[in-house]
Amino acid sequence: MSDGKILIVDDEESMCQFLSIMLRKEGYSVTVVTSGADALREMQKERYDVLMTDIQMPRMDGIQVLSGVKAIDHNIPVIIMTAYASEKTAIEAVNNGAFYYLNKHAKNDEIKMVIRNAMEVRKVKTENVQLKRALSTAGGNPSRLTGKSEEITKVLKLVTKIAAAESNVLIYGESGTGKELIARSVHEQSHRAEGPFVTINCGALPEGLLESELFGHVKGSFTNAIRDKDGLFKVACGGTFFLDEIGDTSPAIQVKLLRAIQEREIIPVGGVKPIKVDTRIIAATNRDLEKEVQLGNFRADLYYRLNVIQVTLPPLRERADDIPLLVDHFLKRYRPGYEGGIKSVMSSEALDALLAYSWPGNVRELENVIERAVILQEDENIIVASDLPEKICNGEEGNPSISLRESGITLEELERKYMVKVLSETGWHKKRAADVLGINPSTLYRKIKAYGLHPPGSMAADEDDFEYEDEESLEV
Repeated sequence: MSDGKILIVDDEESMCQFLSIMLRKEGYSVTVVTSGADALREMQKERYDVLMTDIQMPRMDGIQVLSGVKAIDHNIPVIIMTAYASEKTAIEAVNNGAFYYLNKHAKNDEIKMVIRNAMEVRKVKTENVQLKRALSTAGGNPSRLTGKSEEITKVLKLVTKIAAAESNVLIYGESGTGKELIARSVHEQSHRAEGPFVTINCGALPEGLLESELFGHVKGSFTNAIRDKDGLFKVACGGTFFLDEIGDTSPAIQVKLLRAIQEREIIPVGGVKPIKVDTRIIAATNRDLEKEVQLGNFRADLYYRLNVIQVTLPPLRERADDIPLLVDHFLKRYRPGYEGGIKSVMSSEALDALLAYSWPGNVRELENVIERAVILQEDENIIVASDLPEKICNGEEGNPSISLRESGITLEELERKYMVKVLSETGWHKKRAADVLGINPSTLYRKIKAYGLHPPGSMAADEDDFEYEDEESLEV
């Protein structure tokens, strides 16, 4: 059985009776009122998950009800119903924040499906708000980068400035530098904070699945499309949509993204009618998109739409002063009873080793190292250098601020060497190597191809044992 509370607003008694009987059989709690004024009074008294309203009613029509309800509960999905479909009124309804525009003559299955989708969106939005409140009550702030270095201080000041704007943001940074944390921080300091924060890794999915996830699809549009599905652009309405690894999108996806951003509307896979969407776009990449534009790999018009405000995150090797603060932060997370004071739980040799290491995997790699050290430490009272990975305690891959200048080696060469080392240590198990490197498996595979790497004794990377992440890995 389903659950959830629905408020129906319609001056036509027979329609109210039909909908209430059908939806109660589905397990919903249904309340019926016959005027817009009664609906607003009811919304003041009770919390509802979905509101369905007729568009043509005396004194207060459906559009006015929509505006009044949104002022009371911004996140409630509102379904507009009409016996006489009109493209003009449908567009007006969606522009005013309606979840769906439904013809009263629609089949029962379609009405039920729209309600289910609305309930799911409501659930996601409610969980987001509850999580933010819980974290706030507990004093946690997972969306803020840890650090007091000059480089990070500049980034955090910029985030505070841009949060109040509606402009699109493009975040640059190597893998593991905290690009999603910055995106979340922008969202949570903006007026969209009560709306959803939706994320997708554009490099983790093949083109067909990515298109469906972004824009949704209609029933029958492809094999296994057994029902309509809302895309994440629609789920993110009223909030922020974070497009990670935007540089990995195909030309076809780039065209559709440009339309979505420029026109603020999407067309689901297999659909014909555009759907208006209202979401702020924050994109991120570890590629030089300006160079990719020059090479013809990325659309210039999409680049300029995304790159309204640019935020560049420094790699950890360029802000080594923050390493002790980050170590303290991760020890609080992974070491029971730890309340602060690195020197009391970490030897000076271990801390020196952490400070000397180059951190190609950035903050994500440092977190993994601290979690590992806490689990494997021999002495329960203190972490020593031997508790760290061999490459760190032996001083391998030292801080490149000096060694790179002296040797003339490039960061790409350093990355390639480190990647070969990790792949060799993991027996060329790509998913395990990606975990160690702190990057997505699909990103690792692309780098393997780009660098022309292959296991000893073979001529090329084996594509058969590589799998994309499934859609369950998406965070909403």
